[in-house]
Amino acid sequence: MDEVDSPLIDNVKSFAAGGFGGVCAVLTGHPFDLVKVRLQTGMYNSAITCVKDTVKNDGLLGLYRGVMPPLLGVTPMFAVSFWGYDLGKRVVSSATGRSPEQFSIADTSAAGFFSAIPTTVVAAPVERVKVVMQVQDSKDSSMLKTLKEIYKKGGITSVYKGTVATLCRDGPGSAVYFATYEYLKEKLSSKDSDSLSLGAICTAGGFAGVAMWLVVFPVDTIKSLQQSSPNKVSMAQAYKQIMSTKGVAGFFPGVGPALARSFPANAATFLGVELARKFLDSVI
Repeated sequence: MDEVDSPLIDNVKSFAAGGFGGVCAVLTGHPFDLVKVRLQTGMYNSAITCVKDTVKNDGLLGLYRGVMPPLLGVTPMFAVSFWGYDLGKRVVSSATGRSPEQFSIADTSAAGFFSAIPTTVVAAPVERVKVVMQVQDSKDSSMLKTLKEIYKKGGITSVYKGTVATLCRDGPGSAVYFATYEYLKEKLSSKDSDSLSLGAICTAGGFAGVAMWLVVFPVDTIKSLQQSSPNKVSMAQAYKQIMSTKGVAGFFPGVGPALARSFPANAATFLGVELARKFLDSVI
């Protein structure tokens, strides 16, 4: 029975640890994400002006506008991501004959890319609702009300608007994300200690987030434009619209808040995942 139960228990641990890490990420990084989306969608041209107006109009809690969709969706989204990453490592290990400890950067990247496939199913609708809430004028719209309005206007297709863009962002992004984390964590951790190095985890996690956003930010801008538009907009149309009106720079509005958010949020993510996994290993 142990041989049958072990993979199941391992999957449960990965799922639970990923969910806890995701909650840590959202609570740490949502205000930065709100500023990023509002810059990407043209509501503001300056991050400082965006923050000032948001606090003036809505108070400090206004910086957490739209936090409920990612907070409620983050447990399954990050849980699936880290579960998918562990599953991806097993797939790569089976294909190459190498254990995860022997993985090259390419092996880890492949496992990371694999994790984005199941994650997108959860991430796309969560991101759609979050983006709509972040750019609308009404202060009273709840997550459920926003979701109902999106569904009423376009059905399930509208709820999943931007799914392809989400996968195009998260596939390469997850590959860079996990590869950067594993590489830096190994380099920064002491070879003579079996205990977790909190400094190495936080540093590696923070830089993993920065590396990911540097790679995928233009696709994220396209995704935000798609998901915030009341009309049907393809990735090609969004690309042409941005390029014709703003040029290359138009793909990077909000990159400052995104990078500012990515280090602390992803440091918190991996710290939460590693500590939760260590706790689960000790009790299960």
